[in-house]
Formats: sequence, C-alpha cells, structure tokens
Amino acid sequence: MLDLPILILTHNDADGLSAAALLARAFTLAGKETGVRILGRGENPWMDEVRAEVAQTPKAGLIVTDLGIRAEVIAPGTIVVFIDHHVPQGLPTDATVISAYGEQPTPTSSLLAWRCAGVMADIDDLLWLAALGIIGDLGSNAPFEELAVAKRRYGAAVLREATSLINAPRRTSTGDARPAFDLLVKAKSPHEVVSSDHPETRILQGAREEVSAALKAAKRTPPKIRNGVALILFSSPCQLHPLVAQAWRSRLKGNIVIAANSGYRQGWVHFSARSATGINLVEFLREKAPAGADANYGSGHEQATGGALRPDAWNEFVARLGFGPEARITS
Repeated sequence: MLDLPILILTHNDADGLSAAALLARAFTLAGKETGVRILGRGENPWMDEVRAEVAQTPKAGLIVTDLGIRAEVIAPGTIVVFIDHHVPQGLPTDATVISAYGEQPTPTSSLLAWRCAGVMADIDDLLWLAALGIIGDLGSNAPFEELAVAKRRYGAAVLREATSLINAPRRTSTGDARPAFDLLVKAKSPHEVVSSDHPETRILQGAREEVSAALKAAKRTPPKIRNGVALILFSSPCQLHPLVAQAWRSRLKGNIVIAANSGYRQGWVHFSARSATGINLVEFLREKAPAGADANYGSGHEQATGGALRPDAWNEFVARLGFGPEARITS
C-alpha cells in the first residue's frame, strides 16, 4: 500500500491547480509518487461517478484540495486529507481536515498547501505557485507576507500575468485545465509560465483570447434589478459568470450581483454571486434556496459564492428574489 501513489483531487482554477502542483512537486522531492485528478465543470468529489473513479484508482491515500469540505464519505477505508479554505458544509469523521476558514485573513488552498508541503521538502523556490493561487482568489494586494515576498522576488506584474494564463483554460468552451497544471508542474518560475517555449504556454494564450472575446460580449448584457439584487443573465459555453459578477460588483455597490449563464452546461443554469455590501452571500443563498437546490448550490466563500440549478429550480429561485418572466429559463 505504501508503494502506491498519493491521489490528489483538485479544483481547476489557479488556486486549486497551484495547490495540487505544490503538493505533487513536494511529494516528488520527498521520493513519493502522486496522481492528480482535476475536477471540471459539474464535478465534485462526492458525486457517484467521481467516487467510483476514486475507488478504482490504486492509491496509498487521498488529498482533496480547494473543492470544499462536507461530511459525506468519499473513499471508505482510505486515508483522506482535506486542504481547503471554503465555508465547510459539514465535517467528515473519517478524514483529517486542514481548514483555513475563520482565519483573518483567510489563507487560500494554495497557501495552505505551500505551508504543509514545506514539512516534506525544501520548497522555498516554489513560493510563486502559492502566490498564483492567492492572486487568483484574492487579488494581488491580499495581505499575506508570503505574497509580499513573492512579489519582491518575481515582480507583481509577471505574477498577475501568469495567474491570468493559468486561469484561462478552465473558462474556455472545453474547460480543459490539464495544460495549465502540466505547465505548473514543470515551470521553474512565473516568468517561464508567461514567456517560455513550452507548448502549454501557447495553449494558455489561445485560451485567454477565446475567453476574452466571449467576455466582451457577455459584459454588454444589462442588469435587471429587483429588491437589492442585480441579475445579469446570458448564455455562453465559456465559464464567464464569475468574471461578469466581479466586473459588475464595483459598479453596483449597493446590490448583490448575480451573473447567471444558461449556456455553460446543458440542462443547468450556473451562477456566481458577488457583493460590495458586506452581506454574507452563503447565508443569503441559503435563505433563498429553492426546493430543487442540492450540493451544487451555495458553497464557496461568504463574499464569493454561487452554484448551479436545474431550470425549474432556477425559476423558483429568481421568483423568490422578486423577478418575473424576464428572468426565467425554459427547460
């Protein structure tokens, strides 16, 4: 059993990919093999298909990072460790939980992974990976000493550029983040991510161009405002809803902004909620939850959350928010 690899499940954004790359590279330095499974659109570790895949994968243990924390069992009889910073949806009794939730400021999953991985190997030269995850989730001015050190060492501009590239593939119509992860595993610095001759860099640049064009169109959608909620409803195969919500957040400071994408995944409406009001968005969504809400709804951060609903549940949700037929989706 001990000769088997460690299986890492991770999210497909800059924070999750950087966390997984840090752990994988640290385990390699410590002489231990790993396997990494990047979860894409519509996937989570507790769904039957993913649990079956995990059960069939030979492994010495399982690390779940940047995918949230729940009480449900993922891999019975397996050593499981969670490394995460989201609002826990429950606490498992069969796993070790390394959670940053409640700390002020709250470290990202990649920063937690960097701190944990430092126990296994000397990874000071991989600090830039943690920085990409921090910038991806919290921006380049997040108040962490590790980020300040990384900016002095590598430069803030190149770290922001590398984060933008790493985040791009998951937002495309295919959603394939594997090239971004592969680049993080072999790059020696953020400069190499941005300007190297690696084929992955060219893939990431092309992905960003695709997303940029789609975002430009989506941002032209005017918001509908009811009862302090600004709704921007559009349709695109690209994962644009978090970007659109964030773009409108500062322009509609007195509202909860919900950007909803009916074209991202067939049969679902995916949405992101942001606000400059200070309202706890996880609690807000919990109060407004429709009957069809499930584990895909309302997880994340208090100030950055969202989810996915079937059309009937979405229509009930927007009705609870005070919207009429203009906000409904046909099945």
